[in-house]
Amino acid sequence: MIPYKTSIRIDRTSKQAVYLQLTNQFIALIKKGILVKGAKLPSSRELALLISVHRKTVIACYEELVLQGWLESIPQKGTYVHSKIPMLKQQKLGADPIDLKGKDEVGFSFKKQSYLDRSFPQSLNKENLYVNDGIGDVRLAPRNAIATLYRSISAKKSTPLYMDYGTTYGNLELRKTLVNYLNETRGLRISIDNIMITRGSQMSMFLAGQLLFDKDEYVIVGETNYSSSDTTFEYGGAKLLRVKIDGEGLQTIEIKKLCEKYKVKAVYTTPHHHHPTTVTLSAERRIQLLNLAKTYRFAIIEDDYDYDFHYNHSPILPLASHDIHNNVIYVGSVCKTIAPVYRVGYLIASKTFVDECAKLRRFIDRQGDALLELTFAEFIKDGSLDRHIKKTLKIYKTRRDEFCTLLREELGYYLSFEIPKGGMAIWVTLDKRFSWESVAEIAKNENLIFSELQRYDMAKTNHNAIRIGFAAYNRVEAKTFVHRLKSIMNVLDI
Repeated sequence: MIPYKTSIRIDRTSKQAVYLQLTNQFIALIKKGILVKGAKLPSSRELALLISVHRKTVIACYEELVLQGWLESIPQKGTYVHSKIPMLKQQKLGADPIDLKGKDEVGFSFKKQSYLDRSFPQSLNKENLYVNDGIGDVRLAPRNAIATLYRSISAKKSTPLYMDYGTTYGNLELRKTLVNYLNETRGLRISIDNIMITRGSQMSMFLAGQLLFDKDEYVIVGETNYSSSDTTFEYGGAKLLRVKIDGEGLQTIEIKKLCEKYKVKAVYTTPHHHHPTTVTLSAERRIQLLNLAKTYRFAIIEDDYDYDFHYNHSPILPLASHDIHNNVIYVGSVCKTIAPVYRVGYLIASKTFVDECAKLRRFIDRQGDALLELTFAEFIKDGSLDRHIKKTLKIYKTRRDEFCTLLREELGYYLSFEIPKGGMAIWVTLDKRFSWESVAEIAKNENLIFSELQRYDMAKTNHNAIRIGFAAYNRVEAKTFVHRLKSIMNVLDI
């Protein structure tokens, strides 16, 4: 007989019921082949005495195992391991033991996509400063105001109506609110049929990419471009065609040449502040791009990721505000404006395209957080969003100016940049004597972490530049950042 007294351990301090502890240990014994099919188990009285538990505990365990199909009870005979339980295939002799707690490999095949390989910190260390590519300071997020609205909405008697499965288009109240808000602030001319709520602009791009591209169709992007959009379109089956970026943004003459040679399905652009170079697409090229879209019947995916942050003059209206032929797919979110944790974004396009996106969304995410969406509808309507933007705009402008001054004064010998007119990052070019890869390697010792340098394709384009965000750093952190970077450059310059 199996030595149950030493094989089974009861943890009296565990929150798990004792009979379930017994149940799980019996299952483990069966799976390991220690208890084989047809094996007879001790009576409930006998086992209770062996392992010092109440007999009712053993009875409850046996009943649970019978219900799950591991055991069978035969009247007048006893309790047995079920005769139809197959044995798990055992590992061959000589094979390396398998670590069941943390296996690196799997027992089946699946597709690995090389272009999904990206390194970024999964967890943050308080001692480190992370070189971001332009994010806001989440410490400025109006958490209390949002939480108060969320609690108020949650307490309403009507709220349970929104807690069931809802529309894949997103909460109706937020869609109505955003239609009014975006028409007023961005010069759009949309109705509720032209908008769906997503969990951020990345989700919007994914939906668009899945519907736009078949295998080996083409999308035009900048020679340097937002790497996540590149990956998203490649995942959708598209091939990337790159055009150069100059002081006026995407070179539309090059786009025209590519359209004459290839069947281009879409052009991706961040016209307000090109990602990563921060250049604004000129008015002339905006009209040229819209005309090309009509002529060659391609979609323009307009990612307006930082519309609200422009420091030198009023924000430039998006391409979508000038689109009269329904060629623009306009995506945006509140993630950049407030904090990434609030996954509320939107996709705006013709009704036909929005309808298809809503159908596809059902099989990806089904719907968002309706209560959070209601919260943001109220947050926008009561003016809280505009007040937050006005407040952070002043702070980020000051931080931009101070950060750029620090870089020029302390590191002007090593790097160059143009002060961005808006956004939350600077496009910084390193002197050709050095490389950002070598900087990043030494930076680890200075608790300055550079992640995803590969996103900038420096080897391919030979620009030796990266985006360095400034908005997330207060004055002390900005000085610490520059001090650490200067220490690194001094080491490299020996």
